[in-house]
Amino acid sequence: MTKQALVAGGGIGGLAAALACTRAGWEVRLYEQAPAFSEVGAGIQLGPNATRVLTAWGLGGALAAIAAIPQRLAARSAIDGTELAAMRLGASFSKRYDAPYATLHRADLQGLLLGAAREASVHLRLSAQVTATQDTGEAVRLRVGAGHFEVEGDALVGADGLWSAVRGHVFADAPPAATGHLAYRSLVLQRELPAALRSQDVTVWLGPRMHLVAYPVSAGERLNVVAIVQGGASGSARDWDQAAVAAELYAAAGPLCAPLRDLVQAMPHWRLWALYDRPPMRGPDELARGRIALLGDAAHPMRPYLAQGAAMAIEDAAELGRVLAMSADVRLEVPLALRRYALNRWERCARTQARARRNGRVFHATGLLQRGRDLALRLLGERLLDQPWLYR
Repeated sequence: MTKQALVAGGGIGGLAAALACTRAGWEVRLYEQAPAFSEVGAGIQLGPNATRVLTAWGLGGALAAIAAIPQRLAARSAIDGTELAAMRLGASFSKRYDAPYATLHRADLQGLLLGAAREASVHLRLSAQVTATQDTGEAVRLRVGAGHFEVEGDALVGADGLWSAVRGHVFADAPPAATGHLAYRSLVLQRELPAALRSQDVTVWLGPRMHLVAYPVSAGERLNVVAIVQGGASGSARDWDQAAVAAELYAAAGPLCAPLRDLVQAMPHWRLWALYDRPPMRGPDELARGRIALLGDAAHPMRPYLAQGAAMAIEDAAELGRVLAMSADVRLEVPLALRRYALNRWERCARTQARARRNGRVFHATGLLQRGRDLALRLLGERLLDQPWLYR
């Protein structure tokens, strides 16, 4: 008999999980609480550890059509504009890791995965909030909406994000905590920018208690800009799309070099959200319990200082699909397969979470630490920027 996987959440992680489970021979039912599949207007970076998975799923051509493939990543001083270090991307990077480094719009990636899920006959249901969960030992039951338990499957994947409702059935801990950092984001058509501000590369501007990253998305047609500054949370903790103005960003960022000020001023609109996260994972029990597994931000939210949030969710999905393919053979029980998934993923995810936190301290360094960082970048350059342990 074909086994059924239930997926809570229709973002990038949930759709990747659904696609991986269908490839493993499972029937999949996905429940998204929003009335439409949508993503906030922000870009993401995908290292070769993620693009390699998408290519293996047969999505390499579709990815190439929507993504930009930057040729270079440069780190610059936000104070005086000097280049501190650079790393070659493009063809040489792709050859090194057998997969490209891509930058793209979140909605474009979600659309790619949604199309693949539909082609794979994933059952998709919108306006379907999971309100209750029960692991009976023999199956998982869900209540969707205000009714009684009305859905039953062999496994449940909680891919419902940072504020996951499923998480408590796997690992009950404190709610996500404010990081003390605010993210400002903006998106603009490159043709609307002065020529000097257009870019097909990734640029990271490092300053005291702040940094800003800019890179192309939408096959290079748009420029995505995200500035992260230290400051108290404002508005609702769960609101990823608060209104913001450039004056607030200027006040929080402090003195900026002229090219960076010009870039900030050229952005037509700014949106804001406060960053929340959880501590790095401490063991496999935070990833799976019984017939329920967590994936992506529901399990291990990533601070954005290593650009690995979406990539880790895609990696999770690939490993989940691998172990569930084994459980298609009835001799491997589903709880054992999910335990194997947790054991195989938690240490890598914890390491990535910890490294992202460390990068945040380095990016926003002041005083002696800032001078040491800049010197190390100038001396080591690409050797310091590259992350073979991650990208391989």
